[in-house]
Parts: sequence; structure tokens; C-alpha cells
Amino acid sequence: MAFLEVRCLTKEFYGLRALDRVDFSVEERKILGIIGPNGAGKTTLFNIISGILRPTAGEIQFQGARINHLKPHQIAMAGIARTFQIVRPFGNFTVLKNVLVGFGHRFYPGLFSSAYRFEKETHLERAREILARVGMETYQGSIAKNLPLGLKKHLEIARALALDPSLLLLDEPMAGLQYEEFEKLAGLIRGLREEGITIVLIEHNMQVVMDLCERIVVLDHGVKIAEGSPEEVRTDPQVIEAYIGQEETVA
Repeated sequence: MAFLEVRCLTKEFYGLRALDRVDFSVEERKILGIIGPNGAGKTTLFNIISGILRPTAGEIQFQGARINHLKPHQIAMAGIARTFQIVRPFGNFTVLKNVLVGFGHRFYPGLFSSAYRFEKETHLERAREILARVGMETYQGSIAKNLPLGLKKHLEIARALALDPSLLLLDEPMAGLQYEEFEKLAGLIRGLREEGITIVLIEHNMQVVMDLCERIVVLDHGVKIAEGSPEEVRTDPQVIEAYIGQEETVA
């Protein structure tokens, strides 16, 4: 049984088909890449998996259970967390408090209970452990808005980890980063996979995708045009034409 299985997923917006019968599966403790040109339907796919959007047709199975009828917080509680391409931490909060807020319903079942228990020592310890996992333990007192982009990306992942996910959806985690920054972030992603977290990532940096992912799914105008190992995708003529251009090859 696949850890995550997407079956014949279709999404229409006012007659425009953003996803057209997309199928793929993800094995547990693997990294799957989703690539494709702008407008291919990648973020729409993530929005459906995370419950922000409902599909027009098709279904999603997570650990054997259908989830595409659930609300976003229910999907998060089931073990799926995501990051966004544009990072939006609570800018005036410290790094530590950003992670505490990320615990959400898992630690704070109601608004008023959270007001009294927000900085309970056990929660602080857990937040510090998460920051250590992402290499940010020395920044816990820093104000989030003052962080460089690379560290904001790490904080975004830390906030997702606060939900204790078994599946992590990363939406263009390398966007805007310099070489040294994305090397560090790639190392973090590999480390999370080694800890047992299954990862699906959308990424435009082809070298990162080829280096990180065991399998890659390629979308074009909402249709899956290829799926396979990095080497299979790298040499697929449809991928070269749709994603890179006929005159170029995938590096």
C-alpha cells in the first residue's frame, strides 16, 4: 500500500481544467519531486492534498484512508504538513514563539486554553528540540522578520515540524536562495527523510530535484506527462520539450 496515493485527480476552475486525471503514489520515507512549467498545476495539487481546495473529481488516499473530504486542520492532524513558496512567519514574534504557534490544535485545543498554556515548559522544550533539528537553536530569541531568507526557509520547515507530520509538502523551498543556502537546506531535507518523514516537494531548481528525489512527477498544463527516476525524467523528450525547451537538455 502506498503511503500517499493520488487517483485520477481533476480540478476545474470555471471550466478551466487545472489538473486533469493526475495519478501518482509516494512510498513511505521517500522524497518525490513535482516539477513542471509555470501554470502546470503544481500548487493546485498541493492545495488539494492539504485541504485548501476540494477536487472536482478523483481522490487522495493517505495511509490507506481517503482524505480529500477533510478540512485543512483535520488533514494536518492526520499527519500532513506543508510549507509555502512565499514564507510568512509572524514577523514580530521570536523564532521560538513562531514554532510554539505552529503547535496549533495539537497542543492548544482552544483559544482560551492556549492563552494560559502558550509557554508551558514542556512546549518550550519541544520547540527548542525542533529548532535544533533545523539548525536554528542559536536563533530562538531572534525576531523572525530580521532573519535572512535562508533562515526564514528553515523556520518555515520548523513550524511545519511542530505539527509532528509523517508527510511534509514543500512548495519551492529553494526559491530565492543562494548556492550555500540551498546546500544547507538540501542537507536538512535529506536529514528529515532519514528521520522517517516522507517528503513531496515542488521545485524549479532542476539540479536540486535530480540530487534529492528518488522519483519525479512532471506536470504540464495540468496533465502528468512523465514519471520516473531522475535519470528517466532527465532524458524524456516530452519533459525536455515542455519544461526546458526543444533546444536544451536537462542538466
